[in-house]
Amino acid sequence: MNRLWLRLTFAFIAVTLVGVGVIAILVDWSAGNEFRRYLARKEDLTASGLVDELAAFYRRNGNWDGVSNVFASLTGVIGRGRGQGQGQGRGRPPLLLADAGDRVVYDERGTRVGSMFSADERAAAQPILLDGQVVGYLLLNSPGRGALAPAEQAFLDQLRVTLVLAALLAGALGIVLGLFISRTIAAPLSALALSARAFARHDWSRRVKIGGTDEVAAVAREFNAMADELERAEALRRNLIADIAHELRTPLSVLQGNLRALLDEVYPLERSEIATLYDETRLLSRLADDLRELAWAETGQLRLDLQKVNLADALRAAAANFAVAAGAQGVRVDVQVGDDLSARADPDRLAQVLRNFIANALRHTPGGGCITASAERRERMIRVMVSDTGEGIGAEDLPHVFERFYRGDKSRARTRGGAGLGLAIAKALVGAMGGEIGVDSEVGRGSCFWFTLPDIASSPRLSDRPR
Repeated sequence: MNRLWLRLTFAFIAVTLVGVGVIAILVDWSAGNEFRRYLARKEDLTASGLVDELAAFYRRNGNWDGVSNVFASLTGVIGRGRGQGQGQGRGRPPLLLADAGDRVVYDERGTRVGSMFSADERAAAQPILLDGQVVGYLLLNSPGRGALAPAEQAFLDQLRVTLVLAALLAGALGIVLGLFISRTIAAPLSALALSARAFARHDWSRRVKIGGTDEVAAVAREFNAMADELERAEALRRNLIADIAHELRTPLSVLQGNLRALLDEVYPLERSEIATLYDETRLLSRLADDLRELAWAETGQLRLDLQKVNLADALRAAAANFAVAAGAQGVRVDVQVGDDLSARADPDRLAQVLRNFIANALRHTPGGGCITASAERRERMIRVMVSDTGEGIGAEDLPHVFERFYRGDKSRARTRGGAGLGLAIAKALVGAMGGEIGVDSEVGRGSCFWFTLPDIASSPRLSDRPR
């Protein structure tokens, strides 16, 4: 798995193993050499027949007085051929001889004569037997922690130096490896920081390359997604400003022209002219309200009173609002929905969406046509549909019907068709209530606008009371 914490864990393990491996190799090499020299000395001691000579000496004398002559005669033999016979005791462990009472009677270096063997020294010593009785102990080297002989101290000093060098070497390797891993991990983050700074300077096209560990790649993907969203929001902002300027230009031009005509006495100051100006102000007010409502819905700031809503009652109420207008136009409005369908929605916002759908259907359905409002359960959602037998929507216009200020009929006047924000607001309201919106249409065969809402029966956590 390409996880950051795993890579860091493996990196620390690698550093640790490298350090331990280097130390182990160097310590093994140094200690191995010294130990082999120690074994060689012991083998020489055994091969020299010193133990037998000491036993014979004790048989002849009955004590250890003058035993140093025995050691002097064998010194040249012990260590010969191994570079250790270049002076008494030099470069090898010293020889110690104690009597049966553990008192040292001979020290190759002359520093411990008269002292006593410790329990560890006695256990490590080779007993000297005479007729089955222990008459002395021969020790190659003292295992205790007392004063060390020069060779022993030199061995420990060399071992300490080796350990220090090994630690320094392992540390250097760890630093190099750590820097390499850090650079590998930090490089994508540095590129991300550079892209973020460029994006802050309004370089909207700047993106980062997705790579590295899973966490870094996830950050890069989220950054690119954020950049895409901000670039889209910036484009919408520019388009919105342009659309608002375009939409305001017509009513303002009408207001300005009519007012200038009234001031120049081109038009008489009559109620009909004042009514025309008033209608234009209402259009401006409606445009401002629609834009504010759309902005609230898209930014999630629109307050909703979500509760259980009976869809049969909602559809019948919406159809009743258009009964008079539909009758005057010769269009029939039918409602086909069961009484058992209930959804989680805001009643007022649901009615607003239904009114927009029915109004659009009525606008594009000729006399003798039919508008049908229906609803059905689909899995865990309720699908609400408003279909008509009108003119339909062209394939080139179908993907854009829910965009703000978009109208398929470019020649249609604002006074007849509105500001072009109704469907955009409906889409935002349905999304805020947790549903989706869409349209199916074919030119000459009518359209079917639909949206979905959460089914109250499939959501046990939903309350029947208003929220």
